[in-house]
Order: sequence, then structure tokens, then C-alpha cells
Amino acid sequence: MQQDAQVMASANGEDLVERLSAIVGADHVRTDEATRRLFSEDIWLSANAVTALVVAPGNTQQLSQLVAAATAAGYAIAPRGAGMSYTGGYLPAQERTVTLDLSRMNRILKISREDMTVTVEAGATWKDTNDALAAEGLRTPFWGPMSGLSSTIGGGLSQLNAMFGAGHYGTSSESVVALTIVAADGSLIRTGARGPGGETPFYRHYGPDLAGLFCGDGGTLGIKAEVTMRLITMPAHEDHASFSFPNGEALLKAMAEVARKGIAAETCAFDPGLTMVRLKRASLVSDVKTLGAVVAKEKSFGKGLLAAAKIAVGGRNFIAPTDYPLHVICEGRSKGAVEADMAEARRIAAAFGGSEVENSIAKIIRAMPFPALNSMVGPTGEAWVPVHGVCSLSTAPAIFAEIQALYASRKAEMDAAEIHTGFLFTTMATNGLIIEPVFFWPQGWRPVHESAIEPAHLARLKQRPENPAATAFVTELRKAVIAIFQRYGTGHFQIGRTYPYRDSRDALSKTLLDAVKGVMDPGSQLNPGVLGFPAKGAA
Repeated sequence: MQQDAQVMASANGEDLVERLSAIVGADHVRTDEATRRLFSEDIWLSANAVTALVVAPGNTQQLSQLVAAATAAGYAIAPRGAGMSYTGGYLPAQERTVTLDLSRMNRILKISREDMTVTVEAGATWKDTNDALAAEGLRTPFWGPMSGLSSTIGGGLSQLNAMFGAGHYGTSSESVVALTIVAADGSLIRTGARGPGGETPFYRHYGPDLAGLFCGDGGTLGIKAEVTMRLITMPAHEDHASFSFPNGEALLKAMAEVARKGIAAETCAFDPGLTMVRLKRASLVSDVKTLGAVVAKEKSFGKGLLAAAKIAVGGRNFIAPTDYPLHVICEGRSKGAVEADMAEARRIAAAFGGSEVENSIAKIIRAMPFPALNSMVGPTGEAWVPVHGVCSLSTAPAIFAEIQALYASRKAEMDAAEIHTGFLFTTMATNGLIIEPVFFWPQGWRPVHESAIEPAHLARLKQRPENPAATAFVTELRKAVIAIFQRYGTGHFQIGRTYPYRDSRDALSKTLLDAVKGVMDPGSQLNPGVLGFPAKGAA
């Protein structure tokens, strides 16, 4: 208690705790050091500053009042969803920060089959939203990242994300109809055409696209309170196929052609580095939950048992350790259309030297789209962090080759530091390809990992000591990879404080961004430093 009192000894601190407690209840205002430190780190790093307090609003009205009270007291705001950022996306830039824990704002507010929309609070997870919609035979077009067990829809829109449905429908923001946003003074902005009384948003593009301003903004232009997305009828048919390619260039050229044809709901591919990581993880065959999910996903029990048996018999050794596997998932309203798309995927794979292999992984991806977040550390407990670029289809092979050349030039140093790498690849609609290099190195996990990973899984792993030398080298390598992406003019998701977004904009774009920031957050108190905006008063 004495330590908590010291934390709040800064001007207005004790009064602010009382004011915020009056809004949300004392149980939802946390000042203990363990909580504050947990909310001051992400998967990649811990902030230099530790947030002053953590507050959990329960609805839009409380969120509005909290933001207004905190900014009026001179505090910065750091919005946090599930804490999946690896780019400093929600870390406090200064000690005088109120972190918003949006996990209580997790309600599915309205599902409207009549208007084909769903409205959720920003803290609703992708899994919970999908479960609620599946009961109605509905789905959002983009329906979540692989971290959707915990990742929130508001966080997904702030950071942007990719995976399920992205091959057809693009990123999460492209499924948005309307947003309710809280400005720094607590005012609300509601976007889109909103129907009678303004409470039934149904159409996004009513005049200039205001919703788009707040997609990918990292919560620095406004705090997301409510999100409305459009719906589609759940596709009635799906199929899966997996292919193995002899090299990365052939893989990326095949993926680009799959994207151009628009035939895959999503794709997922790996390099040999990630293949080796997968082989080190606990056996898929031993995971009863995995096989059970595959059985449940099939339309008949017999087909489900057959699919699970193929996975159990095939194990995970059907891809050569030097090959590049690609997993393709097609979906549609009719069986014939899905079969035609899958036939085209097979033709494309063969044209680029791919050979078809057992599709166990593709089946598992769809049967268990939101697995436990145990991959936040490496297969033996080492640290893990990704970096990525959204590349044009034409430049992806060259970008991949340059990153590989970088690694080759530093191989001896990387081997000495026990730094291992891998790549994840996926397609984005008909015109983008995501390259995601990942790093593994001997560094111990932190509380943010413990808060997300299954305790039983963590108990099987070895906790390592801090390794500042190896971590500094990974930092250097990440910066070098980002520099390669920047030379090719790539885009990025979850920009946070990692990617040089603002510096890459032309002068008039910066002026426009500054004008929006000036209206929504004149004191630069909303997630300062994100997107490259100046972090005024930062420690």
C-alpha cells in the first residue's frame, strides 16, 4: 500500500484514482505494481516508463468519462486490448499514463440478420464474436487472426491484422461498417450511415470515409468503443490442399498467382526454418484436442474420423525439412465452385514446381482457427518476435531474397548468439503478399507471456535468464529487415512505434494527419509516440 501511495503521489494522482473509481468502481482501478508492470510491456519489450494505473471501463459511457477525466488531469492514455502487440503499440510513453484495459467491454451488442451487420464492443474477442455469429449461420467476411482466442476486434482494427478470410476480403478494416470513437476530451464520433435514430449503422461510405481514419491508427487518433461489421452467410462448402515447393521463389510466385486468381479464402506458408520449429513442438498426433476438433469440423462423424486418422497416420513428416509448404483453403456457396477453385490451385502449384502433400495442417488450421497462444515463445521456451511487410505481388521474391542475403551475411554471428529465424507467408486479397520473418533466441519469457500462455504448456518449458547481448542483436536485425521493407515501399500492420510510418508520408499527408490529430487529441495524450507522432512529455 505504501508503494501504491508513492506511485500516486504525483499531482492529481490520488484525486484521479478517486474520480476514476467513482466511474467504474474501485475494483476496476488497479495501482498495484505487478499489474502496472504487466500492462507496461508487450511481447517484444518492456517500456522504460511504468504506467501509473490501469482502469477497466465496462461500457462506452464509462470509457468516455474515463478518458475525459484522465486527460483533464494531464495524463496520457494507453489503450490495451489483449496485449498481443510486438511493436510497442500500447506501451506507456511516460509515467503519467492511464492504461485502459478494454477487456470488460466484450459484449456482442447486436446481431442483425435483417441488415447483415453485427455490432460489438471494442474488447470483444474474434472467437467470441465468431461463436455468436456461427449460431445464426453468419460470419464477418474477415473473421480474425490466429490469435483470435484472445485478440480483440478493437485491437485488430487499431493494429490491422490478417488471416481468416483475408484472401477474399482483405484485412479486418475492410469488413468494417461503422465505428464509435472516443476523442481525448471524451466526445464521441460516430461514422457511417446509421439508420433511424442513429443507432442502426448499416453503410460505411456515406461521404468521406471517416471510419478509415481510425483503422490502423494504433489508438492515437481516438479510442475505439464500438465496432459494426458487415456479415455474410457462412460459406456452405470448403476444401483444403497443401503443397511443397523446392525453394522460396517458386513458393512466392505460386502464392502471387493464387492471389491474382482470387481463389483462396486464405493461404499460409512457411520456410524450412518454421518447419523445423513445428517439428520441435509437441506432436500433433498426441494432441487429442486437435484431432477432436478435426472430427467435429467434418459434416459427418465418419468423415471426421477418416480425416483425423489421416493426420494421426501421416504425422508431421510429410514435408521435406528443406522444402517450403503452402496450405490453401477454398470456400464458397456451392461444392462445384469450391472444387473449381481447388483445381485451379492445384494447376498453379504444379506450374511453379509444387507437389501436393497431405493436407493435415490446412485441415487443422480451419478446425482450430484460434488455438491457445502457446506459440508466443519458441518450442523450447526461447523468446520469439516477428516483423513483417505487406508486399506487392511483383516485389515479394526480391524482398525475400534480400532478407535471406542479410541473414547469410550475419550467419556466423547469429549462430554464435543462438539466433534462429523463420518465415511465415500469406496472401492479402488479390494484390498483396505478407512476408513475416520471425526470430527465436535464448532469452527468458516475461509476465506478459505468462498471462497468455497455458500454464501447463509453460511448465514443460525451460525458463532462461535475460540475454541482453542476443536481444540487442535481434533488435539490430529487425531494424535491418525493416530497412529492406522500406526500400520496397511496403505497408505494415500494427505500426506502433516500430515502423517509420509518419516519416514515409509526403508533406501534405503529414499536414493532414496532424490536423486530424489536432482535432481529436489536441494535447497529444492519446497513445503518444505511436505512428511516429511526437510523444510530448515522454520520459
